[in-house]
Amino acid sequence: MILIDASLQIYFLKKLQLINLLFQYIACQIFYAKGNCLQIVQIENLVSLDVLSILMITLICFVTSIVFSFSTRYMKGDDVYHLFLFRLIQVCFFASLMVVADNLVLFFLAWTFSNIILVKLMIHKSTWRSALCSGMLARKNFRLGSVFLALGFSVLYCQTGSLSIKEISNSNITPLFLFMAQIFLLLAAMTQSAIWPFHRWLISSLNSPTPVSSIMHAGIVNGGGFLLVRFSFLYINSPSFLILIFIIGLITACIGTIWKLMQHDIKRMLACSTIGQMGFMLAQCGLGLFSAAIIHLCLHGLFKAYLFLQSGSAAQGQHIDLKYPPKYSSFLLAAVGGLIGCYGFAYMSSKDFNIYNTKLIIFFSVWILCSQFMISLLDEKSLKRVIILFMMILLFSGVYGSMIGFVESLLHDLNVTHPQPLSIVHFLGIAILFFGWFGVFFIKRLNLSKNVPVWILYLYVEILNASQSAFKTVTSNRNAYTYLK
Repeated sequence: MILIDASLQIYFLKKLQLINLLFQYIACQIFYAKGNCLQIVQIENLVSLDVLSILMITLICFVTSIVFSFSTRYMKGDDVYHLFLFRLIQVCFFASLMVVADNLVLFFLAWTFSNIILVKLMIHKSTWRSALCSGMLARKNFRLGSVFLALGFSVLYCQTGSLSIKEISNSNITPLFLFMAQIFLLLAAMTQSAIWPFHRWLISSLNSPTPVSSIMHAGIVNGGGFLLVRFSFLYINSPSFLILIFIIGLITACIGTIWKLMQHDIKRMLACSTIGQMGFMLAQCGLGLFSAAIIHLCLHGLFKAYLFLQSGSAAQGQHIDLKYPPKYSSFLLAAVGGLIGCYGFAYMSSKDFNIYNTKLIIFFSVWILCSQFMISLLDEKSLKRVIILFMMILLFSGVYGSMIGFVESLLHDLNVTHPQPLSIVHFLGIAILFFGWFGVFFIKRLNLSKNVPVWILYLYVEILNASQSAFKTVTSNRNAYTYLK
């Protein structure tokens, strides 16, 4: 039998009171008092189990179960061991409640409570000053996000008079109110998903226990992407606003990727990688390809959970020298392999090579991904080796295309895929992706180790400093860490 101390009992009572208040609200939505009688009224649905919510619940529960199992061993012996596990379950519950919510108030409450519990998990050792400051920084960010979310929901309610997301999606919203709702919900998504310039809290959260970092990067930060997909009906008929979303996502993706390449600390490297991936996810929403953003969100969540839980082993692993820059002949072979990968992706995802809308950027991204994959393995250029790599790329891209095609077929009734016409901004984004990727390979050929211009050194230091955690969240001396609560 587990013995629980008095402070933990008080904590559980407080949490039960919060849950009780939540269910009281739900009950008030169902019943109202009239005289001495309780009458049942026709109300808006509180929850909605559609394909999107089922897909997200599956991801949330799967990741949480793995993190929970890991935590039972990783946190064993901690003085608040059972409280930590209980909070993990709470995060899973409120995140699941959020993805099934069809009521704006219920969505907001679940969103807010999941963030509150996450902050408590981040400040696991409240006597550790750096961890406390990390949690306070995240709390300020999440409060700001909750304000944006509340404002966006208020605008939608004032305009439609409904709290049901389904009914709002079928309502006519005037352009001014629509623009206000778009802005507020986008800002809420940006704060949740650590999109620039709301990214500082994520790279300052490295003091969190490894299981917390895992569930944070694999689950909670995905809330912004889910919010945009759930309310995609607000954006699909606003091409100019989608271009704005694409620009913000592309900037964040570039910043996060550059920061990742400059880090030597594993957890900070993973944090910067998450920022970059969330930027790519937002850019996919800006392309009108919300279903692609969902599959990106799911795959990134699974992969990032694995990386964080394996971060301790990665510190002792062997690093492979990719021998950059590659030879030009290797690069050309890899480019051909990328084209083969594009074909496999297009065929298996039931897409045609349409170069007249934003699907072109997805094909271009797949080409870069497959080319990178082949360069990493092309250590010799024998005919047998090249053929094997071509077959591997075709298989890899085909599986990826099948997954996207499957998710798009599942989400077909939700009507969340709306490719947009190409613009100069999209072609500029393609150029940035290509030259950025190309430059990483061949920058060594410039021989910058000799006579480096001062402005490059200055720029490097500025970028490196910008990628660092907030000063108060850094533990510079081991004696500043308190082992006991």
